[in-house]
Amino acid sequence: MPGLYLLALAVSFAGTLTLDLRLGLIAKRAPWATLVAVAIGTAFFLIWDAAGIVTSVFVKGASPLLLGVDLAPHLPLEEPVFLAFLSYLALVAWAGVDRRVVARREATE
Repeated sequence: MPGLYLLALAVSFAGTLTLDLRLGLIAKRAPWATLVAVAIGTAFFLIWDAAGIVTSVFVKGASPLLLGVDLAPHLPLEEPVFLAFLSYLALVAWAGVDRRVVARREATE
């Protein structure tokens, strides 16, 4: 089913955003910093992907789950969405772990 992967990414992104906002981890506290960090992470990984594509390390496989829109050769539309999600998920996970470590440290003091 074309577009299923993009839909799964959107649902995952929405779930992560919901958890982040509900727990007040990162986006509420520093919205601009969050956007900048996600943009920088996404750009870094897109450059990484471009290097992999140029050297023929990365190739796009055939999948019926992809929408079928390519932004460049071997770079499907879903890739930057995935990379943005990956960057955002890393920020949310880091903020969650940081909160837990700080709470434990304060509890032991």
